[in-house]
Amino acid sequence: MPDAEWVRPLGSWASSAARRRNMQAIRSRDTKPEQLIRRLLHAQGLRYRVAARPLPDLRRTADVVFRPAKVAVFIDGCYWHGCPEHYVPPKTNAGYWSDKVARNMARDRDTDQRLAEAGWTVLRFWEHEPSEEVATQIAAEVEKRRALAQRKGTA
Repeated sequence: MPDAEWVRPLGSWASSAARRRNMQAIRSRDTKPEQLIRRLLHAQGLRYRVAARPLPDLRRTADVVFRPAKVAVFIDGCYWHGCPEHYVPPKTNAGYWSDKVARNMARDRDTDQRLAEAGWTVLRFWEHEPSEEVATQIAAEVEKRRALAQRKGTA
C-alpha cells in the first residue's frame, strides 16, 4: 500500500507508514553488536545460550546466558535503554517513546535485582562499547564464576 493511501489503524503507535516500517525492522535479538561479541566469545572457547531466559519463571531473556556459571549478559541498545551518553529524546510522539524508554530502564533494574537475588551475575554493556573489551570482561567473569564453583564443589 503506498504511503499516501496508508491510514493509521485505530490504536496504532506509528505516526506514519514510514515510521511503522522503520520500527518493525528493528531487531530485538541478533543485533550486530551481539553477533560480534558472541563470535569473539566463541573464538575464546566459551559456549553459551543465545536469547535465553536465565530463570525459567522470569519472562525476560538475556542476550547471552552461561547457565552453569550463572552469568547473564545484556547488550543494551543506546536508544531503547536510555544510554546517558547517546540517548536523544524523540521529536515526534515524545510522550509515548520517553515513557517506553523509562519503562525499559525500570524493567532492566528489576531484572538485575531478580537475577542477583537468584545468585546470578548480571553484566550489562552498551551497544557502543568496544566488542573486544566487552568479550574480555565477559570471559573473565565466566572464568571467575567457574573457578569459584569448582572451589565450592571441592571444599
